[in-house]
Amino acid sequence: MPDLSPFDLTGKVAVVTGGNGGIGLGIAMGLAGAGANIVVAARSVEKTAQALEDIRALGVEAHGITVDVTQEPAIQRMVTNTIDHMGRLDILVNNSGIAVRAQPQDLTAAQWDSVVDVNLRAAFLASKEVYSHMVGAGGGKVINVGSMYSLFGSDWGAPYAASKAGLVQLTKSLAVAWAKDDIQVNAVLPGWFVTDLTRGIPDADPNRYDNINRRIPTGRWGEPSELGGAAVFLASAASDYVTGAALTVDGGYSSA
Repeated sequence: MPDLSPFDLTGKVAVVTGGNGGIGLGIAMGLAGAGANIVVAARSVEKTAQALEDIRALGVEAHGITVDVTQEPAIQRMVTNTIDHMGRLDILVNNSGIAVRAQPQDLTAAQWDSVVDVNLRAAFLASKEVYSHMVGAGGGKVINVGSMYSLFGSDWGAPYAASKAGLVQLTKSLAVAWAKDDIQVNAVLPGWFVTDLTRGIPDADPNRYDNINRRIPTGRWGEPSELGGAAVFLASAASDYVTGAALTVDGGYSSA
């Protein structure tokens, strides 16, 4: 008998921007583990090649696309390329993100724009681009990757926090607009995870690391693989009546 699990993604195609490392790869691996075929859309060809090996080892198809998400034509090509190679597009994960570390008064307009363009504008453009394909297929799933800074202020990363908070409101707005089209749009808000960007914090700033740990009720940082379950839920039929939600995955950090 076929698998009737509402979490089964067999035959679905998911595009994950920034899916070649860290949180993005953790999400891509989680979706692949549930049966989805994966398109990794990112900038580094070398990192993408390794990510594709890891994903294919789970027994699904995987395809890499080099994309600069700040360029609308590149996003349009990303979607067209996905349809051409995979035949469909069911799930979009807007994960690409950058940050600039500076106090607000020291930020330049160019720095502000660069962060907002990648973290917020690109998510809008990609979502807009997949809309007609999802409508034609009878529905779809969009997952936006926010942050704990969608909820909290940041003295060192004002554009990052503002863009991630804006991503939650974009999520809600798209959810309201596209509910009639059976497209569910939700967000995941990761807390502190061990990635290449954060791995050096314990040695570089042990006091900060200790303060963060004390704030996390579970007493530890997350591993990217621990985002897989949330992503599968939001990408599958299990969440068909969930839209406009922002799911924290932070070990209780935002509740403490």
